[in-house]
Amino acid sequence: MQDFSQHTPMMQQYLRIKADFPDTLVFYRMGDFYELFFDDAVKANRLLDITLTTRGQTAGQPVVMAGVPVHAVENYLAKLIRLGEAVAIAEQVGDVATAKGPVERKVVRVVTPGTVTDTELLADKADTLLLSLHRKGATYGLAWLGLTNGQLGLTECSGRELATWLARLNAAELLATGDELPPAVTQSRIALTRRPAWQFDPALGQRKLCEQLKVASLAGYNAQDLLVAHGAAAALLSYAEHTQGQVLAHVSELRVERASDLLELPPATHRNLELTQTLRGEDSPTLFSLLDTCRTGMGSRALRHWLTHPQRDRTEATRRHEVIAAFIDHGVEPLREALRHVSDVERITARVALRQVRPRELAGLRATLQALPGLRATLPASPTPLLADLAEALVPPPAAADLLTRAIAEEPAVLLRDGGVIAPGFDADLDELRAISQNCDGYLIDLEARERERTGIANLRVQFNKVHGFYIEVTQGQVDKVPSDYQRRQTLKNAERYITPELKAFEDKALSAQERALAREKLLYEQVLDALQPHVSALTRLARALASLDALAALAERARTLNWCQPEFVREPCLEIERGRHPVVEARLLETGTGPFMPNDCRLDARKRMLIITGPNMGGKSTFMRQVALTVLLAAMGSYVPAERCRLGPIDAIHTRIGAADDLANAQSTFMLEMTEAAAILHGATEHSLVLMDEIGRGTSTFDGLALAGSIASHLHDRNRSFTLFATHYFELTEFPVKHERAMNVHVSAAESGEDIVFLHEIQPGPASRSYGVQVARLAGMPASLLRQARATLEALESQQRDSQAQIDLFAAPAAVAESVPHVSAVEEALAAIQPDALSPREALDALYRLKELQQGRPT
Repeated sequence: MQDFSQHTPMMQQYLRIKADFPDTLVFYRMGDFYELFFDDAVKANRLLDITLTTRGQTAGQPVVMAGVPVHAVENYLAKLIRLGEAVAIAEQVGDVATAKGPVERKVVRVVTPGTVTDTELLADKADTLLLSLHRKGATYGLAWLGLTNGQLGLTECSGRELATWLARLNAAELLATGDELPPAVTQSRIALTRRPAWQFDPALGQRKLCEQLKVASLAGYNAQDLLVAHGAAAALLSYAEHTQGQVLAHVSELRVERASDLLELPPATHRNLELTQTLRGEDSPTLFSLLDTCRTGMGSRALRHWLTHPQRDRTEATRRHEVIAAFIDHGVEPLREALRHVSDVERITARVALRQVRPRELAGLRATLQALPGLRATLPASPTPLLADLAEALVPPPAAADLLTRAIAEEPAVLLRDGGVIAPGFDADLDELRAISQNCDGYLIDLEARERERTGIANLRVQFNKVHGFYIEVTQGQVDKVPSDYQRRQTLKNAERYITPELKAFEDKALSAQERALAREKLLYEQVLDALQPHVSALTRLARALASLDALAALAERARTLNWCQPEFVREPCLEIERGRHPVVEARLLETGTGPFMPNDCRLDARKRMLIITGPNMGGKSTFMRQVALTVLLAAMGSYVPAERCRLGPIDAIHTRIGAADDLANAQSTFMLEMTEAAAILHGATEHSLVLMDEIGRGTSTFDGLALAGSIASHLHDRNRSFTLFATHYFELTEFPVKHERAMNVHVSAAESGEDIVFLHEIQPGPASRSYGVQVARLAGMPASLLRQARATLEALESQQRDSQAQIDLFAAPAAVAESVPHVSAVEEALAAIQPDALSPREALDALYRLKELQQGRPT
């Protein structure tokens, strides 16, 4: 134990507090400021750009300090939280009037990136999660907690699945031991907090989970066998209780999620499809920003959760489709207008449970409870099963509504310490104290009039000063008229000052009335919070129902406004989209007035699982691929989709490899990153997966890239058998469908007019005739001389290609490729490539003509 005896009493108190929070910034309350000392002050100076100073000495050393005003502390906390810092708030808890030495202080809460509950520090449209990670062998256990919604979750996964879970949860803070972390964690931007290894004890975690949920066993949650996740939960719950300084009364439900239940969306898919952030890291325009027309923050958060946690099972999505259809038929605007006046019940309820709720939040909760009957009246008369469940949850706890109506003032103060929070008439003692404080002047005037009449002293005055308090002043000439109950308080040159028992009693009340009124209000407020605790579960259910209604109403509004259709789910493998559109691109085109979006079809089934997509740059290949993936995702989350018709079979994952970028911070070049992402897809995709593969192999030499692209396409076709959209500029790959029966060529159309090119953005059958690279370069503003040289070089290369007689079969078996180069004639090579049983009569006739041309020495 450290010896602080050489320090001043104030510094001894501070250093003892700091010893309990060595890695945390300590905000030490001193009057109207939170002060930081020594190394904390230096760090705060650097992070917050606040003044660094010294004052006095302790243990022979200057006291280095920096401070922030109490009234502006939320702004500084928000900046520190964004930087991944944790802050311990040490408040004055002792009585200043009776304290001997420094006023007692203690840490009342610890604010960290994953445990913030203050409204000012939270993103309105995203949940803030605390995540804990524990590893045993090849298994990772995850436990997460949202303090602002009371949701506790568990899962276990493999190392390959870890990155997907991190992207899906998007937690603000991760708890882990000091062991080496997996690449999925080190490559993420999550704030990391190290905890001792002994805190990740599975037996402790199981016990804490049972205590938290008030159950004897976790079997009812299907979580009994998740022992590695139990270890993560042990550290999670201990840390959350430590930061809040109390038990987590509102955390009463456990959600066990398994990868097999959710549509897999790897980090690359989140990024490439721009679900919640653009490729530049902005919040808009994204799929979420397009969908989110919710009227409440909790509705937006529910919608985001549906988008990032789509279920493989279609039951919940189908129930949501039914509600959207009912809203469209019934009209959804009255409900959306009613939701405008709903407070964030979810976060208010959590803050009630944590006893951190502010007066105006309770007033907002009261207004919401009072508005529920009118809100229910806006729902369709013949509800769907899901809508019936939500409507049933919209009944407010009567006792809670009555208590808030009686106890909280109509327009309470922002902070409890300002007074005026408890409603008049709720407490007689408080009303009396307020009356004394507010009617002091009137009482003194009345007393003065009564005493003049009683004593006959016409110039008698009742007055007050801060030194002597209340007194009755009588001039020296009238002293003989003073009654016997007057007690001399002060003698002046020309007057005497007295106090009476009545005035003394009033003084005792008046001088402390305001202080006692504030103390009384604080006590009553705590009693209101006590009385609300039994209603936390009911309020939580209410909040989730309101959030779901808001999210569903937003989806209905989007479906109607954007002309989307209800998807059809079927059991057979298929992906059929008629006149599908990219929702975000279409919205941007309409917003900017640059023209309508060109819709396109996509049809894949058990017989045709792969599209080889060719066409010019800027032609729309990537847009087409992304819109197919977004349509699948929207359907899975329970939304209508941007198409005229959509029919979907089972889908278990959406994998994407799109774009060219590097990750130099993690020593990955563009090509290495490309191959890493492609490898993850090949190892993870199944026959029920949707795979988007865009321009694979472009990061290396032509022959290397072509060989890899062909091999990857073959692997996806033959082994993974996934639904695949494979966009490429390698024209050699247009021969792929010849030997791969489940593949077919399509291309993005373009028209050439002189030296110009017009992109038609239409998907048509067959391969593209050329890539139009030089024309696109011209649109980009390349110098004319450079373009002339490029055209000449292109013509020479194409001429050389035409004159070449030998061509290696890209899709032949490896041994056949090796033998074909020096020994096999063109006729023999073409003949070996023919599969008679797979040819239609027309294809057989074309093959015969090709053989004839090769035999005669003419190019095909």
